[in-house]
Amino acid sequence: MRVLEAVEGPADLKKLTDEQLTDLAAEIRDVLVETVSRTGGHLGPNLGMVEITLAMHRVFDSPRDRLLYDVGHQAYVHKLVTGRAPEFSTLRQEGGLSGYPNQAESEHDVIENSHASTALSYADGLAKAYRLRGEDRHVVALIGDGGLTGGMAWEALNNIAAAKDLKLVIIVNDNGRSYSDTVGGLATHLTSLRTNPRYEKVLDLIKKNMARTPYVGPPMYEVLHGVKKGLKDMLAPQGMFEDLGLKYIGPVAGHDRVAMEDALRKAKSFGGPVIVHAVTKKGFGYLAAEQDEEDNFHQIRPANKPRGWTDVFSDELVRIGHRRQDVVAITAAMLHPTGLHAFSKEFPDRTFDVGIAEQHAVTSAAGLAIGGLHPVVCLYATFMNRAFDQLLLDVALHKCGVTFVLDRAGVTGDDGPSHNGMWDMSILQTVPGLRLAAPRDGKRVEELLAEAVEMDGPTALRYAKGEVFPDIDAIDRVGEADVLKRSGNDVLLVGIGAMAATAMDVGQRLEQHGFGVTVVDPRWVKPVDPALVELAGKFKLLVTIEDNGRAGGCGSMIAQALRDAVVQTPVRDFGIPQQFLDHAKRAAVLQQIGLTGQELAREITELMTQQHGDALNESASGHQSQSNA
Repeated sequence: MRVLEAVEGPADLKKLTDEQLTDLAAEIRDVLVETVSRTGGHLGPNLGMVEITLAMHRVFDSPRDRLLYDVGHQAYVHKLVTGRAPEFSTLRQEGGLSGYPNQAESEHDVIENSHASTALSYADGLAKAYRLRGEDRHVVALIGDGGLTGGMAWEALNNIAAAKDLKLVIIVNDNGRSYSDTVGGLATHLTSLRTNPRYEKVLDLIKKNMARTPYVGPPMYEVLHGVKKGLKDMLAPQGMFEDLGLKYIGPVAGHDRVAMEDALRKAKSFGGPVIVHAVTKKGFGYLAAEQDEEDNFHQIRPANKPRGWTDVFSDELVRIGHRRQDVVAITAAMLHPTGLHAFSKEFPDRTFDVGIAEQHAVTSAAGLAIGGLHPVVCLYATFMNRAFDQLLLDVALHKCGVTFVLDRAGVTGDDGPSHNGMWDMSILQTVPGLRLAAPRDGKRVEELLAEAVEMDGPTALRYAKGEVFPDIDAIDRVGEADVLKRSGNDVLLVGIGAMAATAMDVGQRLEQHGFGVTVVDPRWVKPVDPALVELAGKFKLLVTIEDNGRAGGCGSMIAQALRDAVVQTPVRDFGIPQQFLDHAKRAAVLQQIGLTGQELAREITELMTQQHGDALNESASGHQSQSNA
């Protein structure tokens, strides 16, 4: 029987011999490679976490002691040793295990936490809660060197350092990478720590030798100990942590389980906040991952990846870069995932990766714009949420010419609730002066990006995850909107961005039921085009379809525009219900929430066949939709 099969929980790890633990580490790596290669997910980070995770669970007592992961995609090993190994083959599959910690899965999971740089703040609050309640429990927060590039992590450290009696251990998993190489001054400093681990050895040697000299030796040692900071700065410059008042242990070889256990036991016994600096290698133990130059298999990439939305953007931005010397690009530790690597290769001096620091990225972009450049800020749509204040008051208030490109918008699926880009269009609708575009296909990505960078004020472009949709050519244009289909004036279907293809499917189905249908794509969804409002007045029903939350989304804004113009056409807005969506493939999630051609056509048919307008206010077949007249 394999060792892993005998591990039903963390307590079982404490019963294993060193030889069994070595075998277990190898088995875990085999399971990670086999499973994640099939299901997709974060392979490299977890291969580097095996020994650290085993040490954490052997030294601390989960779930009494609380283990927090930042970012949660490093928690696969944690799942395997907390009773979920039999289900691990279902990772990231519909109805299976989440790709992140999940409270519903296990009492050992505390926070879902798939947005980086947040675990230390959770840990600060949790440790303070236990202190106030008089509970003798430790909190352990695992954060990568990439996560430490986020400003929120340093806000937390500043507060943690002021609370001298918190039973809080912070493990810095230092592999020199987030997705790709960790960047910035912090990365340089941690590199110096990794390459100069001599301080403790030197101090111990001095202590032993001085102790042999009576009378003079001990006082001399105390003098040397008093200049500890200077010695540390010379031999192992960990002063950035100790200047905050935090006890520092390390650097420790993170793939040496025994060394990690020893360091964690020392940290546990200290009685206050301690940082344990563990040096690891992303992808450790799997040669293909170790040698992968792009991201050490941070995520498994398909062998024959089809051309995606990101690829279209990437190529177009390079073309724009050649035409426009003032165009620069910014991302937050997402150079390859957002497609900026191609622009970076062509224009390295015009590309800025600021680390996991979305707020800084946006305000820095404002500064670049004020300085006469046109920045293109590339983020996942879900991470735009983190920099809303900077977008509103640093960019928009100053009318800065900054273009935001939001990748993975709408339903993204496999990575679960925190990664669905379902909030961006709602929050961007509130920003004065911002123009928002939602391309329906690859050709429109190119077209709308080119238009966006020509505008003086703030603009945003959002598109879906995965394979780019086939181009849908327009047959006409009304104002700035493309007319995609026209067969009558019963139903006006407004397909937003990636949902334009769904609107075309709905239109065809409605035609088969005898309805006259016109399908339009607004292209620019903010502000609402007056020509679209005028067009709506010619129809019996206007239907909007978007892969954004319905609250405050494009459908709501179009309905408001009709009310303001006293256009009486009823509106039905279909979108994502305001709830956190479980992980599943995008198509499966859309099916679950009713955003498919068949389901939408059925509901619209029922609406059109009901008598008068009163029935339009009723919820159709339990689907969350509402009438805005």
